[in-house]
Amino acid sequence: SALSLPFAVGQCGNQVGCRFWDLALREHAAVNKKGIYDEALSSFFRNIDTRSGDNGPDIYKGKICSLKARALLIDMEEGVVNEILQGPLRDVFDSKHLITDVSGSGNNWAVGHKIYGCQYRENIVEKLRKTAEHCDCLQCFFIIHSMGGGTGSGLGTFVLNLLEEEFPEVYRFVTSVYPSGEDDVITSPYNSVLAMKELNEHADCVLPIENESLFEIVNKIHQMTNSGKLGSTVKQNSLVTSSAGSTKTLQAKPFDTMNNIVANLLLNLTSSARFEGSLNMDLNEISMNLVPFPRLHYLVSSLTPLYTLADVNVPSRRLDQMFSDAFSRDHQLIQADPKHSLYLACALLVRGNVQVSDLRRNIERLKPSLHFVSWNQEGWKTGLCSVPPVGHSHSLLALANNTCVKPTFIELKDRFMKLYKKKAHLHHYLQIDGMEQSCFSEAISSLSDLIEEYNELDATKGGPRIDPSRLKIAV
Repeated sequence: SALSLPFAVGQCGNQVGCRFWDLALREHAAVNKKGIYDEALSSFFRNIDTRSGDNGPDIYKGKICSLKARALLIDMEEGVVNEILQGPLRDVFDSKHLITDVSGSGNNWAVGHKIYGCQYRENIVEKLRKTAEHCDCLQCFFIIHSMGGGTGSGLGTFVLNLLEEEFPEVYRFVTSVYPSGEDDVITSPYNSVLAMKELNEHADCVLPIENESLFEIVNKIHQMTNSGKLGSTVKQNSLVTSSAGSTKTLQAKPFDTMNNIVANLLLNLTSSARFEGSLNMDLNEISMNLVPFPRLHYLVSSLTPLYTLADVNVPSRRLDQMFSDAFSRDHQLIQADPKHSLYLACALLVRGNVQVSDLRRNIERLKPSLHFVSWNQEGWKTGLCSVPPVGHSHSLLALANNTCVKPTFIELKDRFMKLYKKKAHLHHYLQIDGMEQSCFSEAISSLSDLIEEYNELDATKGGPRIDPSRLKIAV
């Protein structure tokens, strides 16, 4: 039944995860009027008969009894997980699938990775195996975490390594929220670069998301809502504003809105697993089709509708406009410029009543303005899911494997070096068992190698084809 198993690690991961589960339930409720436990629901939820004890059997094809998310929530500060357990979603999470501590990781990758990793390893493996046992067909794992703090970056990448050890054949998808330059965590460049090495080596696919881009999107939604240009009311059941839905919440808690945007990305990404479509695409296909070189697995995501996602009263835009929007920088969840960089491949995941001919027409229309590598001119992957998001007729998620992610990594490297040259705050890391200075030098050289691989590809733009090294196949 289950296709993917999400792990939310750390504060950011759990807040995004919470929004994701909330919105997923809303989507299913909008489609599944009779309350029947169907295949769509089974991909992310178990249906448990609570009367027969806590570990009751799943009930198939019957009425929904008690839905439990197939997920593991991990945080070393219990605040966010406790909030979830006191909130409207408390019944969706099985208490046996939560792992919390009280002291937090002190914004230190080494505490999350080395200390808590060792301490909670058995516990995580045991819960992982139990959850996986309930899945007939486990296609991929999904980690949601942030890079800048201690738990998300340290323990998040520890979990990634565990998944590879325990289930080497199952794809590992990671959604990573990158800190902005003005991040209030002074050690965030260290944490991010240490985490990057793990992502380079152990993830199959990473969707980097930048806090800065999310802030800009939130501000734009805010301006539009306040200027009254698009009608000044925000609907109560709005998907991008917080669950409260009022503009005031927007001002009070931009993080709610930011988390919602990431949750919407995940909804679109998993819609093929959850609903019917004439051209469904599962997550493994994204990895197989979009990642020609194993380390270059970072995908730029853009989402549309985004500003109408504020559900401001605005006429739905034409279908073709939606495709154009997906290739405009305003709609990207990372600050990058794919149009002037090199595409290795691109996926379009469309939801709603869209025909294959609409897809083809728009790809042909957009193609001349995009630079694809010479050996993959037809590098498009498309998915069609017939169920649109709640409140919309269509949506589109574009995922681009493009060399434009390079500046993000260069900037991260620069911020790391600024601290590292002065040996600033290093002692906090080095006093932790198993953490040596070589961890830092290896992490920065892993990042430099990645940047160099992108440089080599960029150098081929418009010129003859030079292949970066591919996986060696033993004959």
